[in-house]
Amino acid sequence: MKHITRRQALSIGGCAVAAAAIGIQPAYAANNQQELIDKFTGGKSATEGRVALDLPQIAENGNTVPLSVSVESPMTKDDYVKRVLVVADANPRADVATFNFTPSSGVAEASTRMRLSKTQNVTAIAEMSNGSFYMVKRLVKVTIGGCGG
Repeated sequence: MKHITRRQALSIGGCAVAAAAIGIQPAYAANNQQELIDKFTGGKSATEGRVALDLPQIAENGNTVPLSVSVESPMTKDDYVKRVLVVADANPRADVATFNFTPSSGVAEASTRMRLSKTQNVTAIAEMSNGSFYMVKRLVKVTIGGCGG
């Protein structure tokens, strides 16, 4: 059994951080929006409704776009939201965020900020405890200093 020295461990960790910083992605990472959605839903179709996506119609700065997502659900042990996937179809990496919920969450709501490379659709898909999926899609126009995009 070979032991790894402290210097080797630091070198490996440094390489991993450098790879992440320059955007090297693992071979299994999906960049395509539909590929991400299919992986999330297991190929099942999602029904429009029950999901609300609060985004600005026009984002003057694509580097920090506020996002809030909520799903109508009683959040009981028999009927609750398990996960919500948010994807942006024109970003270099389409996956924006995945939020996980349990009945103990009380409500299925989450907020964050995201980066959008240009004007594009943002989609949120919710997985329910019964295996069904619901979705919503919104267009966000990204402008540079309010000059169109």
